[in-house]
Amino acid sequence: MKIAISSDHGGNNLRKEIVNLLEELGMEYEDFGPTAEGSVDYPDYALPVAEGVASGKFDRGILICGTGIGMSITANKVKGIRCALVHDLFSAKATRCHNDSNVLAMGERVIGPGLAREIAKTWLLTDFEGGRHERRIEKISTVEAKN
Repeated sequence: MKIAISSDHGGNNLRKEIVNLLEELGMEYEDFGPTAEGSVDYPDYALPVAEGVASGKFDRGILICGTGIGMSITANKVKGIRCALVHDLFSAKATRCHNDSNVLAMGERVIGPGLAREIAKTWLLTDFEGGRHERRIEKISTVEAKN
């Protein structure tokens, strides 16, 4: 599995924690930064990840900002992206099992590094169940095609 990961300045520390997790899990990844500590605009960092996942270059993406909200809103503007903002383990598993989410968003100012690592690990290692959920994902794609 190849992962794209990025953050804004509000998610830098948590992004580094998740990069460490990806390395521990032996997952291939590309870190889109930022590399500097100064303030940056989250859309500039969410879009390369979302577009990379939508194009198939990456299997999944992880986005982190202060709350995760701005990153998830931006990512979900890209056709084919199902970005889930997650701050608990139940939602991390459910969004993979039921929604086949392909991008995970988290907020560094909302959760700590230990929980964030567990959320990311759960999300990365959980498969989509398919079945009745497949029909629902197809309906989302139909809505997307209309816009």
